Amino acid sequence: MTKPKYTVIAPIYNEIENIPHLYARVCEVMDQTGEAWELVLVDDGSKDGSTDALRELGKKDNRVRPVIFARNFGHQIAVSAGMDYARGDAIAIIDADLQDPPEVILELIEKWKEGYDVVYAVRSEREGESWFKLTTAALFYKFIQKITDVDIPLNTGDFRLLDRKVLNVMNSMPERNRFLRGMSSWAGFKQIGVEYKRHARFAGETHYPLKNMIKLALNAITGFSYWPLQLLSKTGVGLVVLSLLLLVLFIILALVGKVDLTFVLATWLTVIFLAGVLLISMGILGEYMGRIYDEAKGRPLYIVAEAPDKDE
Repeated sequence: MTKPKYTVIAPIYNEIENIPHLYARVCEVMDQTGEAWELVLVDDGSKDGSTDALRELGKKDNRVRPVIFARNFGHQIAVSAGMDYARGDAIAIIDADLQDPPEVILELIEKWKEGYDVVYAVRSEREGESWFKLTTAALFYKFIQKITDVDIPLNTGDFRLLDRKVLNVMNSMPERNRFLRGMSSWAGFKQIGVEYKRHARFAGETHYPLKNMIKLALNAITGFSYWPLQLLSKTGVGLVVLSLLLLVLFIILALVGKVDLTFVLATWLTVIFLAGVLLISMGILGEYMGRIYDEAKGRPLYIVAEAPDKDE
């Protein structure tokens, strides 16, 4: 097979209804480029028949390269595996639920041809998403921008196109708790956004529930900011000052004979408050230590059960 000019990566987890439509639309879009291309579909431990569907697509069309995980490793790891197996000069990342229209890839390619190394898709409109998700997503990205030195564009996901040199940089990053859109921003190079309308999911249910969103947010915060650790120091200083002021106040109350049940109640409330702060602080430290532990174990990011040769 001719070395592809373009690679499209899509992670797959229980997307049996969407796979045929994803394949058809990607083919229609990428054939318009007039260049060789490939579609890397990473099966992230599906249990609904998606795995067999990917195998069949791979047999039918040699441009489709299925990468089958031994178990579920998560969305960000599945995309990372697709990046490892990508052979194109320009690599587009897209979800399989068709919320991100494959047709937008042509606009991303145009910007890449103009000399941009990262072309990220900006959601100007979002269909089929709850008020809660829209609000929390907006607040999260504003928060991330304030606490990190990395400029992560607002209203963006992993839907983007990467030049090969950017992909090589990201593939060289060894961290296991990955936040890919932050990693591509951190890499630098020449970047630009392209606005698009995000559609509602084509079929099936979302595989990114609230707990997964929280996990991704933790990866983003701990991977790109020391702000929580700095907050602990500032909180500690503030509590020391507060405790000294309370000590002075209680001494004065004792001298004027005003020590009563209110004093005891205030003491217990102070103890409970400090215990809560301590536990929260330990939890924040634990998040960072847990990630250090993950890195120290040195386990592979993922385990592949079946995959084509990376160079074929």
